[in-house]
Amino acid sequence: MAGVAVFAVSGALAAARAKQTIVTFAFFAAITGIGGGTLRDLLIGAPVFWVGRSDYLAVCLIAAAAVWVLRADRWKLASLLWFDAIGMAAYAVIGAAKAHSLGVPPLPSIVMGVLTASFGGIIRDVLAGVPSILLRREIYVSAAALGSASYIVLVELGADSFVAGGIGFAAGFGLRALAIGRGLALPGYRDGGD
Repeated sequence: MAGVAVFAVSGALAAARAKQTIVTFAFFAAITGIGGGTLRDLLIGAPVFWVGRSDYLAVCLIAAAAVWVLRADRWKLASLLWFDAIGMAAYAVIGAAKAHSLGVPPLPSIVMGVLTASFGGIIRDVLAGVPSILLRREIYVSAAALGSASYIVLVELGADSFVAGGIGFAAGFGLRALAIGRGLALPGYRDGGD
């Protein structure tokens, strides 16, 4: 629930930066808050986690309203980046853990963690008309991969799931924090010609 709230805030912040309506705030909050988990559940054949429950959508709507009331359009871009980093790290572990708990093999479980962590933000960026995180050199998807892989490797080695989750979260968030704080980015493709 905390992961949904943090990602929902990042979605509403994107709407605030674009000076959108309260309806767009709510939609961006919902698509960012539950989008990645929805895709994960559909791919692994699990019941979609928020269908049949009102609390997840309510959290998204409350986050959107809070960002609207707090005049978040005056917040710096760094606010969006940090909220998104927290949500990404949490979702990377949550997504991998859910897939693994349902019998998905380790490598696909890691991929499910990455999709859970990144898909909602990708849709948010596309809808907001900004370049998707996939089209930028920022360390983001690789941070999600580090978080989910850390969790899965530790659990496979017999670590307690809560300990593995904490380490996975710290690894994913730590790498993303370094990327934000120090401007770290992945190298782009270089033409091998003259």
